[in-house]
Amino acid sequence: MQDSIIQCIEDIETQILDVEATGQGAGEAVDALGLSCMKLSSASVIAILDMLKDGITPPSREIITSMLGICEAHKKFFFALGGLLEDSADALAKIEKSSSGFVEETEESAAKAFEEPPAVEVEIEEQGEQDQAEEAKKPEKAKPEAKTAASAISSIRVPTDSLDRVIELVGKLMVTYAVIAQGGSTNMSQVASSLRELDNVISKLQMEVNSIRLVPLKQIFMPMHRLVKSLSQKIGKKIDFQVNGDDLALDKTIVESLNEPLVHLLRNAVDHGLEDPDGRKAAGKTDTGIVTLSAWRKGDNAYIQVRDDGRGLDPDRILNKAIEKGLAEADGEYETGEILQFVLQSGFSTAEKITDVSGRGVGMDAVVNAIKVTLDGDVRIESELGKGAAFTIEIPLDRSANEGIVEALIAKVGGETFIVPSRDVVEIYMPRLNDVVGLPDGRETVDVRGEIHTLLRLADLLDLTPQVDDIEMAQAIVVRVGDYKGAILVDEVLRQQQVVITGFTVPVEEIFDIPILGYGMMGESDALVIDTEEMIRHFQERIAAQAQTSLT
Repeated sequence: MQDSIIQCIEDIETQILDVEATGQGAGEAVDALGLSCMKLSSASVIAILDMLKDGITPPSREIITSMLGICEAHKKFFFALGGLLEDSADALAKIEKSSSGFVEETEESAAKAFEEPPAVEVEIEEQGEQDQAEEAKKPEKAKPEAKTAASAISSIRVPTDSLDRVIELVGKLMVTYAVIAQGGSTNMSQVASSLRELDNVISKLQMEVNSIRLVPLKQIFMPMHRLVKSLSQKIGKKIDFQVNGDDLALDKTIVESLNEPLVHLLRNAVDHGLEDPDGRKAAGKTDTGIVTLSAWRKGDNAYIQVRDDGRGLDPDRILNKAIEKGLAEADGEYETGEILQFVLQSGFSTAEKITDVSGRGVGMDAVVNAIKVTLDGDVRIESELGKGAAFTIEIPLDRSANEGIVEALIAKVGGETFIVPSRDVVEIYMPRLNDVVGLPDGRETVDVRGEIHTLLRLADLLDLTPQVDDIEMAQAIVVRVGDYKGAILVDEVLRQQQVVITGFTVPVEEIFDIPILGYGMMGESDALVIDTEEMIRHFQERIAAQAQTSLT
């Protein structure tokens, strides 16, 4: 018996090692370990196994090690069953089982199903392995960047034909450069023609690189099944979870930013949107609720929707709560759509009791902030009382990423050059002296064509001395971040052009608390890129600190 057990386990171990060597056959190895037939308690583990079998997640070294550990556990278990281990009966008796046979996973653990395992390292030097071993022996330290790394997509699958097109375009780029370099300035017509060809090749190369950044929504939609299943088991509801449009591909920056909002929306739909089985029967519905996660593209916008067929939102209760919180006027007239939008306000909730899973409205302001600020999108609510509700996220696809080739304004402040991404710019305005008003709390406002904006002096924020003292000779760049608009005062706006934005190679943002996104390459020189979102946050924090100081 012992030889038979050892032979079976060795066969499985060989299969797992083949997966490590070739990167193929992970699904068969999972089946051989019996994991496909097990009722696992961890939504994270289930999601990883599903992505392994579907070929979405590559078999990393950590996963291979875990599989080999499971083989060793299988061997000991079979030895114990066959009485081949000392005290095997006592060891088996110590195995604890919950009353239901299922150890419920916490929602925090289930949410970790969204984290993508680290990408496989193709080559690891021997010295690197020694360094990793020494690092593992050191006391574990807190890693503030763990949250960002967890939500980021560390690798993208690129079709070989896309790589072939990029290589072809790079070849054309080199040939065109050679033509320009060899032609000199003697034949200007030939140089002009070559420059036009160069511009054409660069545009195609940019489009191809942007297409490579596209990631299918399946990468984040797939773990949602496990999250919904975990929540339904936790609160005792029957749910039919449906997913549509998960093959839609969006920029990786958008996909990364959608994780947290979708988790919030699904929590609310499962916990507070759907009735319990008894409540559904009383309402004449089936005891199984339906939650639908859908995605589609229309024009230059992408839409992500979470819909449930639950109790819906009660406009009367929402309006009464809004009046109670001072968000609405008691004698005001509001349409149903306007009333439903109160749900998205910070801390707003009409839930009779707030559970540890969610409450309709709790955390919804986080959804709005993530969508409006990060993605420049919007959230719409549709609801019919007693029939369900739908939350639709609208995202413009023309919003540029934080890194790459972007349109930007080049501005001068205090003798220095700065770059402001055009994605946030509304207009450029030359203020007049009587347009600017100082407020008691230290802020300044400027009237831009009848609309009042907060005036942000970039020179003061960066501790620079402006070269233009007369405000009527300066220029204000009106920017919009979400629903917030502000006017950034600069000495002069030089021009608008395409720049290449890239991040710092050192963690500057951890050393200096300044609103700088990175640096931009403009051809003849480089300049720092202003992070308008961070700039507004810095300004608001400074005003709050000044107000607090004046009170004390």
